[in-house]
Amino acid sequence: MRTSLIPALAAGAAMIAVPFAAHAAGTASGGKTSTQGSFTYAVYGDAPYGVSPTDTSEVDATPGFIDAVNADPDVSAVLHVGDIHSGKQYCTEDYDRQIADLWSHFADPMVYTPGDNEWTDCHKAAEGGGTYNKTTGQVDYVKDAQGNLVDYAGGDPVANLDLVRSIFFPKPGATLGSGSLETESQATAYDPAHPEDAQYVENAIWKRKGFVFVTLNIPGGSNNDTDPWYGAATMSAEQAAETQQRTAADLRWLDHAFDVASAEDAQGVVLVQQSDMWDLDGKAQTHLSQYEPFVKSLAEHTVAFGKPVLALEGDSHVYRSDNPLQKGAACAGDADVCSYDAWNSHPSYDVPNFHRIVVHGSTVPLEYLKLVVTPGGHQATTATSFGPFSWSRHVEG
Repeated sequence: MRTSLIPALAAGAAMIAVPFAAHAAGTASGGKTSTQGSFTYAVYGDAPYGVSPTDTSEVDATPGFIDAVNADPDVSAVLHVGDIHSGKQYCTEDYDRQIADLWSHFADPMVYTPGDNEWTDCHKAAEGGGTYNKTTGQVDYVKDAQGNLVDYAGGDPVANLDLVRSIFFPKPGATLGSGSLETESQATAYDPAHPEDAQYVENAIWKRKGFVFVTLNIPGGSNNDTDPWYGAATMSAEQAAETQQRTAADLRWLDHAFDVASAEDAQGVVLVQQSDMWDLDGKAQTHLSQYEPFVKSLAEHTVAFGKPVLALEGDSHVYRSDNPLQKGAACAGDADVCSYDAWNSHPSYDVPNFHRIVVHGSTVPLEYLKLVVTPGGHQATTATSFGPFSWSRHVEG
């Protein structure tokens, strides 16, 4: 398979350089050995996608993509930022297990955080769920020719999240793929004052060479709050409870991640989650209102931490590199993605030691972001670097 490298082009001049202090490196873990200097992760998401329930083009391309990532001698772990199918594909147990089986062929440890399409949005008719019938007060579910429900549990989001957990997170702290990456799961390291947090097995923390990585289950689609399930007129009590409880658990896990980083005198923190919390997607400002608690907490923690914090996310699909927590920060990305000033989505923040990357997805050929982490690194903030972090895009096809 031919591999081509696509450089990220800066929109305008190089970004403002921010100095960072060096700190002691921690211990390494993972698949391929990396004993000195930098380490490299392959990051991708919003894949495999399909334009219809019967479109298997990206699924068919996934084995070759996995082979290409496995053949990259630098990669020591794989991160998937969520969405294992599109909003036009059904939510079925067979499909989820098919993806899990494909991922088992990664030669390195794999860490995955769920996206909205595999659970939050399964209630939508386009994903095989159903439509709320105002006349009957019931849900008219999507069914196949034999009269069976198309979606797992009729598309119920909570049931589909439980399904995702059972397939992709059967053992707290364990990773997918091959090899081992020692992680701490919220399911076993939850705050004793909040035993309900034990259900969030998908939230993980791990350390490597002085850096702290954290995954959070923050789905796109406005954090599961502005799209009432099955198109009902109002949000159900179950939906409201899900959003409230998970948001609280995520915020506590984010607190814990920065506590670990401070205790370890970490050089940097990397947040891995699915939602693009700055993408209005053509909707009103209220579309992002349920993300504000996360943005506020992240901004406050990053300022207090005082060292580089990098966010890796998907959801909006199109590659973007910028700092949405600082007004006027430069942006690099595909097409016209930088024409929208994401800073306006959550204004009033000024956090220079933050950077985020939206990982490109949902297109064939598949691609991954090659993220290089260099302990003690002091690179200027540019289109492809930020303190100890640098990256490049790799298309497989």
